[in-house]
Amino acid sequence: MDLSVSRIVASFARYRGTLFASTALPLASCREAGVLDPRGPVSAAERLILLNATGIMLVVVVPVILMTLAFAWWYRASNTRATYSPQWSYSGQIELVVWAIPAMVVILLAGVEWIGSHQLDPAQKLASNVKPVRIDVVSMDWKWLFIYPDLEVATVNQLVVPAGAPLEFTLTSATVMNAFFVPQLGSQIYTMPGMTTHLNLLADRNGDYPGFSSHFSGDGFSGMRFLVHAVPASEFTAWVGRARAGSKPLDAPAYALLSRADAGGATLTFGGVEPMLFEHILQLAAPPTAAPAKDE
Repeated sequence: MDLSVSRIVASFARYRGTLFASTALPLASCREAGVLDPRGPVSAAERLILLNATGIMLVVVVPVILMTLAFAWWYRASNTRATYSPQWSYSGQIELVVWAIPAMVVILLAGVEWIGSHQLDPAQKLASNVKPVRIDVVSMDWKWLFIYPDLEVATVNQLVVPAGAPLEFTLTSATVMNAFFVPQLGSQIYTMPGMTTHLNLLADRNGDYPGFSSHFSGDGFSGMRFLVHAVPASEFTAWVGRARAGSKPLDAPAYALLSRADAGGATLTFGGVEPMLFEHILQLAAPPTAAPAKDE
């Protein structure tokens, strides 16, 4: 017996570093993601939905835990006052509680999610007096390309935006299906080859907010990370001017070089974008259509 215990203790000591690392990793990921640290109206509304849903579910969870402890204590072997009823089989009052409370929880959760899903429709534009910034997003192997069609600049693995301005994203994929996610701004959305999705976000304060690929798309997807730099409007205007003046253009040869699969991670800035480049990427990634069947 003593030998077995010593073996267990020795095994725990040997692997405790691995155990602690494995439990710390999800916590570190949560801290990095910043889902509960919103920096925009969309992410703040999503956090409110999460907290409301948690509170509604705790209405069931907390009483069940307390009742479990209370029943275990009351019906302990040493309590002679506890009544043992082996022939008991049905109670209308208990059935009412067992079915009514979960039904109310489901109804409340459904109401919260129904309203929230409509209010937070990714394609719904955000109300603001500030002119929105349009951004075309292309997921590649394995990097992110951001094109500002109205400003004629583009970036790779970094996104500079004016704080307080609505951001209107149009997203696609140049290769395989992927997912765009900036946790502190909200709303993950998928990118798919040959089609577009739409997302509207807003950063309500200056700062750097990490974004990443949240969908497995190949060996290099874990390196598909980028930073959203939310800056004052004047600084954003100055950055656009510097990008136009001091960066090479994103033309067809530059895009062909960029589209080569690599580990990604590097940040680039382009001053000038070939017209209709985003539409060209859509056409290249679209699957071929089958010829219509001839009538026999």
